[in-house]
Amino acid sequence: MASIHPSSVIHPGAKLGADVTVGPYCVVGEHVSLGDGVTLHSHVVVEGRTTVGEGTQIFPFASIGHQPQDLKFKGEPSTLEIGKNNLIREHVTMNPGTEGGGMLTRVGDNCLFMMGAHVAHDCLLGNHVIMANNATLAGHIEVGDHAFIGGLAAVHQFVRIGRHAMIGGMSGVEADVIPFGLVMGERAGLAGLNLVGLKRRNFDRDTIHAMRSVYRDIFEAQEGTLQERAAKAKAQYAENADIRELIDFILTDSKRSICV
Repeated sequence: MASIHPSSVIHPGAKLGADVTVGPYCVVGEHVSLGDGVTLHSHVVVEGRTTVGEGTQIFPFASIGHQPQDLKFKGEPSTLEIGKNNLIREHVTMNPGTEGGGMLTRVGDNCLFMMGAHVAHDCLLGNHVIMANNATLAGHIEVGDHAFIGGLAAVHQFVRIGRHAMIGGMSGVEADVIPFGLVMGERAGLAGLNLVGLKRRNFDRDTIHAMRSVYRDIFEAQEGTLQERAAKAKAQYAENADIRELIDFILTDSKRSICV
């Protein structure tokens, strides 16, 4: 049974699962669906065609599902899908999609959004993503599983961030970040592999050693173009799925260049 504080306003059309908790002074809109065990702590607004997965907690003054900050948005019935067991901290903002970007913003499971993080329209985030305080995603960004985006970092629209990548705090990211990569800087550059993250997530020594070798072959060699070096490495490391993922990321067509 849902527990709803009397000061909160829940539209009769909203769908609330079992054991939902809505604290003081929250607003839940007509087309919102809150899964089982969702908690809105207080002063939370969830609007739009927004689905929040079970076990997710949303903290005070978060604004979830209001219309995108995109002047091309004309009120189309786009959606925001938030997965299970996420922690969405104070003052976080998340916007639904737009007609120009697939009509969908999606957040995976078990993610952490620290104070003031922003997920703009048409972003697609995987599982276990962490965005630190005031990290910002512009529109149309893809973020892979276990990626970490440091505090006050800003990511340009249409950028892809690979799985297990790490973006240093206060970085401005204008190009695609390879899986397992580490980038940092005012205009972020590739600083190597996210070795600390790989070790914490129990990648074995042989895999990490192979990744370091292919990184040197692609990013530190001088002969040929980046694409040519990646294609050559793909043939050499064909049996390693993680390295194939890194190389295929580089070889995939994108609206942005690869961060180097």
